[in-house]
Amino acid sequence: MRWNRWKVWRGALATVLLAGSAAATAATAKGDVLLVPDRVWTAEGDAAHAGWAVLVHDGAIAAVGPLGTINAPASAQRIALPGTTLTPGLIDLHSHVFLHPYNETLWNDQVLKEPQDYRTLEAAAHARATLMAGFTTLRDLGTEGAGFADVSVKRAIDEGMIPGPRLFVATRAIVATASYGPGPRGFRPDIDLPGGAQEVSGVDEAIRATREQAGHGADWIKLYADYRVGADGSTQPTLSLAEMKAIVDTAHLSGRPVAAHASSDEGVRLAVEAGVDSIEHGYGASEATFRLMKQRGVAYEPTLTAVEATAQYFEHYVPGQGEPTARMREAERAFRTALKLGVTIGNGSDVGVFTHGDNWREPANMVRDGMSAAQALHAATDVAARILRQQDKFGRIAPGLRADLAAFTGDPSTHIDDLKQAAFVMKDGTVYRTPQNTP
Repeated sequence: MRWNRWKVWRGALATVLLAGSAAATAATAKGDVLLVPDRVWTAEGDAAHAGWAVLVHDGAIAAVGPLGTINAPASAQRIALPGTTLTPGLIDLHSHVFLHPYNETLWNDQVLKEPQDYRTLEAAAHARATLMAGFTTLRDLGTEGAGFADVSVKRAIDEGMIPGPRLFVATRAIVATASYGPGPRGFRPDIDLPGGAQEVSGVDEAIRATREQAGHGADWIKLYADYRVGADGSTQPTLSLAEMKAIVDTAHLSGRPVAAHASSDEGVRLAVEAGVDSIEHGYGASEATFRLMKQRGVAYEPTLTAVEATAQYFEHYVPGQGEPTARMREAERAFRTALKLGVTIGNGSDVGVFTHGDNWREPANMVRDGMSAAQALHAATDVAARILRQQDKFGRIAPGLRADLAAFTGDPSTHIDDLKQAAFVMKDGTVYRTPQNTP
């Protein structure tokens, strides 16, 4: 684990160095760039197009098609990407940039012992690692005890102070009183513990918390519909239907969508009835509940990799060697049910539970559990962009959209594991990685 942490902090140092050369890097966004890979996968259809190229002008996609049909200015910078497939920049809809893997530091210890300033520096390093892996957009679903610091990280990225993906942030998240960590179970009752999210009881407090988080800069509101609050430690609903509906209605009035953490069938059903826009995890949801999600147009982020990662840390699971754990089988069942019913499935990994920059593992696990490679790529590009309500800005390779692009050696539309190593990354027309600076 020491080596993993060194890689993170090496990335943090590179963040500082890269920020110092931001003026030189950003110059790319103001000119014309012709990208010439072996293939282009546009997200409009399932197959990659051999011999195609992409012209970028002032940070936007100007043209895409067969190389011979693109009329690039003589002054355009030409970047050859032999052996690669160019795709839209990838999107992860469930991340936590303020967390790092639990086999390095347990969640409780991160929240209780790591100062917010330290965690914010970590988040900057995590953002850079994510971008360099080809993920140009994240929906970050809660700072887990770091307050509203995600708003500052987002601002620093947007202003070019640090490199990172486009962030859509949820700030503190909303939980029922005494239902989320750290504690209170297992701690002395006279200790005033910091919370991993904002606690509420009753409709008025739920409305107030939603307004506070929106006012501080949340793009999405996240609520916890259930958690491990049963007398036996089982997952049970926490917020009432009335409390969740108050959160949803208040968020929607301000134009903000709502994501719900929900793992039990009852928790998922209540959240869907309350009108949430996406369900995170959903491992215990029944077929009837997934049918309700389909009927209501609620998106689903399965976070398969988080289950796999915690099985590795705490249940001695070894990928490719051991049998899947009971929780992994439950997550696979839910995913296959949602896939069979045609529920909208977006790529959401819960990265932070596992290493930032390894986000590719979620599309790979989606393929392992029943998707085709092309379906998983759609889930991480155009489908994810629609869930974010950003389909007219990014998520496909089409003229007029922002130039968020990544290239991978091989062809991930037929072999999803080719997402493991990005050879080229561009966000908003700025080049962050080329084959020449790929480790």
